[in-house]
Amino acid sequence: MKIVKYVFLIIGLALLGGAFYLYQNKQAFLDKAVKVQGTVTDLIASRSDKSTTYRPVVSYTTKDGKQIEFTSSVGSNPPSYHEGETVEIFYDPADPYDADINGFVSLWLAPLILGIIGTIFFLIGFLIILFGKMKQKKIEDLKFNGKSIITKFDHADLNYNYKVNGRSPYVIYSQWLNPATNELHLFKSENIWFDPNNFIPSEGIKVLIDPSNPKKYYMDISFLPKVSN
Repeated sequence: MKIVKYVFLIIGLALLGGAFYLYQNKQAFLDKAVKVQGTVTDLIASRSDKSTTYRPVVSYTTKDGKQIEFTSSVGSNPPSYHEGETVEIFYDPADPYDADINGFVSLWLAPLILGIIGTIFFLIGFLIILFGKMKQKKIEDLKFNGKSIITKFDHADLNYNYKVNGRSPYVIYSQWLNPATNELHLFKSENIWFDPNNFIPSEGIKVLIDPSNPKKYYMDISFLPKVSN
């Protein structure tokens, strides 16, 4: 997870940068483009294993009378256009084959998709980092203001709710009877990527709790050995 959060963040930023580049590129195209009417002359089918999409072939005449035909880079199913339909065209006067149908999907689909995917990747990475910072702050607050108690080891088991590369981490469980209230409190550790059962101290496990709310706690597992890289 230490690596994954930054990978997601970097991929997200790269995709957002790509989306911005495509947006700027398309906007520059529109600033110099000429608008004319065109006609859909054909629909080209693009087949894949699961679906078929149809891209319109459009014919139009430039302002200086040159006949141009181009195929849209965007396809859909069902087709967005039909043969014989009149459509509005933007084309680059310096390169008439550089043309697009005047429609939101034709003009902005690519930057929109990259922007959405980039935002998702960026938010995942950012939220992982943010939650990590918040968790670390909580631990630091408990170390500074919390009450240290010694809890009784209960058991250590695999956390099947969490998997990385098909592996589940271990979690240590302990308990503590509050002598002031006679309430039994249960605690669990952070994820541990090896079996900790042979390293549990016989004198008990230290847990830092918020005196006003024992549900806010941090189990100190610094007694466990470090895993070599």
